[in-house]
Amino acid sequence: MRGGALQRSLRGGDFTGCPARGAMLASSLVMPPDERHPTSEAPTDWRGQELLLMRQVMALVGRSLAPAEVFREMLHLMSELLGLNRGRLVLADEALPDGARTASIRHAYGLTQTEMRRGVYRWGEGITGRVLASGLPAIVQDVDAEPLFLFRAVHREQLPPQTVAFIALPITLRGATVGVLGCHRIRSRQRHLNDDLAVLRILATLAGQLLQLEQLVAEQTRQLQARNAALERALDSRSARYGLIGHSPPLLQALAELERVSQSQATVLLLGESGSGKELFARAVHLASPRRDQPFIKVNCAAIPESLFESELFGHERGAFTGAAGARAGWFEQAHGGTLFLDEIGELPLAMQSKLLRTLQEGTLVRLGSSRELKVDVRLVAATHRDLARDVQAGRFRQDLYYRLNVVPIRLPSLRERRDDVRALALHFVSRANQAHQRNVYLGADALALLESHDWPGNIRELGNLIERVVLLADDTLVDAATLRRFMPEHERALPAPTPASTDAGVLVRDYQSAQSHSALVLQEALQRHQGNQTRAAQSLGLTLRQFSYRLRKAGLR
Repeated sequence: MRGGALQRSLRGGDFTGCPARGAMLASSLVMPPDERHPTSEAPTDWRGQELLLMRQVMALVGRSLAPAEVFREMLHLMSELLGLNRGRLVLADEALPDGARTASIRHAYGLTQTEMRRGVYRWGEGITGRVLASGLPAIVQDVDAEPLFLFRAVHREQLPPQTVAFIALPITLRGATVGVLGCHRIRSRQRHLNDDLAVLRILATLAGQLLQLEQLVAEQTRQLQARNAALERALDSRSARYGLIGHSPPLLQALAELERVSQSQATVLLLGESGSGKELFARAVHLASPRRDQPFIKVNCAAIPESLFESELFGHERGAFTGAAGARAGWFEQAHGGTLFLDEIGELPLAMQSKLLRTLQEGTLVRLGSSRELKVDVRLVAATHRDLARDVQAGRFRQDLYYRLNVVPIRLPSLRERRDDVRALALHFVSRANQAHQRNVYLGADALALLESHDWPGNIRELGNLIERVVLLADDTLVDAATLRRFMPEHERALPAPTPASTDAGVLVRDYQSAQSHSALVLQEALQRHQGNQTRAAQSLGLTLRQFSYRLRKAGLR
């Protein structure tokens, strides 16, 4: 009785003759079943073999949606259970530049890696190429008698000496042929060809469905990733405001200007008082730009000694100066591909301004101690609290560099102009300080009203420092206006907001100041506002550097 109970959809001539050579499931055996010596003349239960193959393949599909794993086991079972040897899945490659199309063996059983690498076919080339081009199955009754058979993957001497047939069925995806399921078959065997064709047709259909499922999953994954990226950008640019808290009109206007220029490569100049959040704005320019995944390097020009400016910005070679034990990349090189933020650029020495201008114009730099030019791709964001136009007139800043920096000026509002944001900022700082210091302090309604009425000469930095001081030193959990007032120095509320002119070093005559004119707390807060820069801290208090240093020593703060 013929084996094989699967419905036969393809009818053709049967290849019968010699008894089957025991197609038994034996994973430990390497040789394909039809190439082993016969061990038994008992008829093979082909129907049982077919059902076992289908159960195994479908069980694997149920456990894993990874096509590669299913394909490997499917080809293995085709060989072990049905004697369809050297099975391979040939799948389409990416189109070549000249428009030609190729397909390669991606999955196989019974082929070496070298043989698989050789299995590359152009559309219409050989039997496999004909199936790819026509979308019709192909049956080669004798590979030795077929001139179109290429023997590309497996040479003839590697095949059994008997007559070998080759079966190739198209794999379709959405009506287009995208691959071929192929295998070798010993022509003289007990099993009918129609039974093999019926099974192979089902397996080729299953392969196409798995490829389509893989494509759908990949497309869904890409869409989800794109949606997540869009949501992250939306959170950055809308909800989180790039870390900038508030909704006052001046802040929203500055943010709108920032977002309009962020996609360009233009230099941005941030103008505003000290403590108004210039670093956060600079980072926002970076995060909103296409360079968001590249480095963001921040440099405070006011904190770099004049003798080290060139080395810090442009790097140096080994032996360029005493102590240069090795080569070092400067800030420009470290920011390559990303954004470089030069804070307090008004403090840049004149000698360095010309070198900075050359780097910005030509996109090249030369390390200290070297003569070799290096290309750099850096987007510059600069910031200053000074009036650079006035510095240009006074000869303290190069006019050509000023015009190069002043491409897109964005003025940052002071906290006095953002009174609507004081409450939100204060609550944010309270929450952050409570978490950092394991406290549970909160502000009363009258305390928040007092904060909103304050002029904040030190801007957001002053507010943050005050809130942290209150959280650390407050005796009670609830801080009311009376308690808060103890932590707000009276003289600071009376002082006008610092202006660019008040920080200039050109004041030659100052009013007399007693040695006790400023408390230790005031001196410390001035240092904090200016990131430890004593010269600028002294200028903000109307003192010379010598007077400021003397008061630090007297207060025990050196």
